[in-house]
Amino acid sequence: MTTATRKNFSLNKTRLSAALLLTLTGITTFAAHADRLADIKKAGVVKVATFDANPPFGSVDAKTHEIVGYDVDFAKALAKTLGVKLQLVPTNPANRIPLLQSGKADLIVADITITPERAKVIDFSVPYFVTGQQFLVPVSSPDKLDGYATARIGAVKGTTGEQELHNRFPQSRVLSYEDIPLALSALRNGNVQAITQDSTILAGLLDGAPDKAKYKVLPELLSKEEIGVGVKKGEASLLKVVNDELLNLEKNGQALKIYDTWFGPQTKSPQPRLFKIEEK
Repeated sequence: MTTATRKNFSLNKTRLSAALLLTLTGITTFAAHADRLADIKKAGVVKVATFDANPPFGSVDAKTHEIVGYDVDFAKALAKTLGVKLQLVPTNPANRIPLLQSGKADLIVADITITPERAKVIDFSVPYFVTGQQFLVPVSSPDKLDGYATARIGAVKGTTGEQELHNRFPQSRVLSYEDIPLALSALRNGNVQAITQDSTILAGLLDGAPDKAKYKVLPELLSKEEIGVGVKKGEASLLKVVNDELLNLEKNGQALKIYDTWFGPQTKSPQPRLFKIEEK
């Protein structure tokens, strides 16, 4: 074997060893990564990102200081079917997906609308709620959405309402806020002429406001939206458990009971239930 041949052989051997090492590393990494469902069961806890300032989906109870709401009741049901404890991770619209992707949350149960853009980065369960974006405005303001085409409009950062405003009213000025109470404050002090959010959240917000007589919710919808549970991409086993439980809650009547608890005739945010949880 010539010197050149020996050098080529040695170089090829080195390349082969490096390729083999990369392959084995990938296999080891894959093997070491158990699926999220297995991780949850092993830890004995499921971490669920949910709102703590968006009633009736999630807010802090003044007496117990615990987060309660429509989403929280569904999170409790999911934890029960998983056979683990529930750990609520307070979030806002802009932080929901980052919490999930970073592993700080296993699920998003935080009034998150199913959209094609979001579906590119996370997976969604079957819808467990249907709502629509509406406007909250002073009582003396126009009754039609088109009257706000060039207005200053407040929205919660990271929501579909914020995105839809840019699409529907490109000549308006959209001001983004961290949560809906801050947006309401902006409306009160005149920084914006309207704010938009899910109809149910606006109803609850207005009901609890001491100056609610000064405002109205416009009947026209900015958009109609389906809400689902967010699951990290590729976690098929966990997604199946979530979907199965949501469908089970609909079949056994628990989903309707949860709905009535937060949106029934005797609540602060009465809404007719115009949907049921169904398999896609």
